[in-house]
Amino acid sequence: MDGSAKQMSNTQRAVEELRRLIFTGELGAGSDHLESELADLLGMSRTPIREAALILEAQGLVEMRPRKGLRVLAMSPSDMRDIYDVLTELESLSAENAARMKYSDTDLAQLATAINDMEQALTNGDLEAWAGADDQFHAELVRLGNNSRVEAIAKMMVDQVRRARAMTLQVRPPPVKSNEDHRGVFEAIRSGNAAEARRIHYAHRKHAKEMLLGILVKYQLLRL
Repeated sequence: MDGSAKQMSNTQRAVEELRRLIFTGELGAGSDHLESELADLLGMSRTPIREAALILEAQGLVEMRPRKGLRVLAMSPSDMRDIYDVLTELESLSAENAARMKYSDTDLAQLATAINDMEQALTNGDLEAWAGADDQFHAELVRLGNNSRVEAIAKMMVDQVRRARAMTLQVRPPPVKSNEDHRGVFEAIRSGNAAEARRIHYAHRKHAKEMLLGILVKYQLLRL
């Protein structure tokens, strides 16, 4: 591996590790961290930390501050509303487009697997596993929509939603309705019913937004 490839690998590892620490709350919202501190924490040099911080800044997770390192950004209710509104439109469009693609059961296998995994996780009471399978469902749904620009923008939005979900996962109601909605979207795509796929997914995301915001405000987990 040459120097540039190794640096890219270290940068990517730094991105993933910092994202994990932010999503789990180990790097709390509003906290400040020097590059040297994070480099020691992750056992790497400051260069990949700096590069990773720039990537995370573009994703809206941190703010770079001259001579002060990075600050983990808190979210506000308006932030989450805006993010959910954008994501709702993009994913609903993806569901609609996917239904028009006339995919075979083989094409939809990963979507079906994600739903089955969510249902099994809920049966087992494993919310972390459910959250992982939920991520897979939404990523696959957008991929099936076959629009690379939608996929790129949605991925950035999902990062913020995942962060909020991690903060609320243990206090939210069991996601039974969420699983039912995912199954409904899948069946609409499978049957080629574009309007129904969009309708179900749109309603699903709107309901999720209100539920999530309600919990975040109730437990004072947002910047007001």
